[in-house]
Amino acid sequence: MLQEIDPFDGAVLIDKPPGITSHDVVDCLRRRFQIKKVGHAGTLDPNATGLLVILLGRGTRLSERLMAADKVYAGTIKFGEATNTYDADGELTASLPVPPLTLDELNAEADAFVGDLMQTPPMVSAAKVAGVPLYKLARKGIEVERKPRLIHIYSFRFTSYQEPCGAFRIACTKGTYVRSLAHDLGQKIGCGAHLATLRRTDSGRFSAADAMPLDAALALSPAEFQKRVIPFLKLSVSG
Repeated sequence: MLQEIDPFDGAVLIDKPPGITSHDVVDCLRRRFQIKKVGHAGTLDPNATGLLVILLGRGTRLSERLMAADKVYAGTIKFGEATNTYDADGELTASLPVPPLTLDELNAEADAFVGDLMQTPPMVSAAKVAGVPLYKLARKGIEVERKPRLIHIYSFRFTSYQEPCGAFRIACTKGTYVRSLAHDLGQKIGCGAHLATLRRTDSGRFSAADAMPLDAALALSPAEFQKRVIPFLKLSVSG
C-alpha cells in the first residue's frame, strides 16, 4: 500500500540571513510549522547568506542526492590580511602590503584554481574526524590531520577589483570550501587574503532568486507556507 503524501513533504527555498547557522533555520521552521522532520541540503557558514534548500518530511530522504548538486557562489575577498579561519570571523594572523593588481591579473591568478583540486578542509569547519566536527576541536586549540578531498572548480572569475577587495563568482562541486580558495589565492599572490563575504546563488537547479527570506517565511500561515513547498514527487522525479 502506498504511503499517503503529506502536503508538507518536499522542500522550500530559504534565503538565509547572516549571523545564524543553517541548523538555526531548520529549528525555526520546525517549531513554527510543527513539522517533525526538517533538514537541509547543504550547510552555509553562519555569516554566509543565500540559498538554503530546506527539506521537509519525506523530502529529507533526498538529502544526499540534493546535497550532491553543484553550487554557485558570489562574494568578496579581502587581500593583505590572512585569518586563522580563512574568513572575516577569524583572528588576524598576517597583514602584508597588497601588490599592484589589475582585474585581468587577478583573474589570471584565479584561473590556476580552475579544474580538479585536492582541498584540505580547514580546522574551523563542519567536516568530521572520528565523528567529531573539526570546529569543536579547533575551539579547544586542537589541530588534527585532515585528508584532502577531490573537488572541481568549473569557473572562478573576479567581476571587479578595488584594492584591497575583489568581487568574484565561482561555480564548483559540493564540499568546496570557498574560504580555503580565498586563503590559497592570497598565499599564491604573496600578500595573504581572507573571504570577506559569501552568498550562495545556486544549488543544482534551484536559485536564490526563487527563495524566501527567513523572516518572510516565518510570517506565513501554514496554508500560505504549504503553497511554497516543492512537492516530494516533483523533487524525486527531477531531483
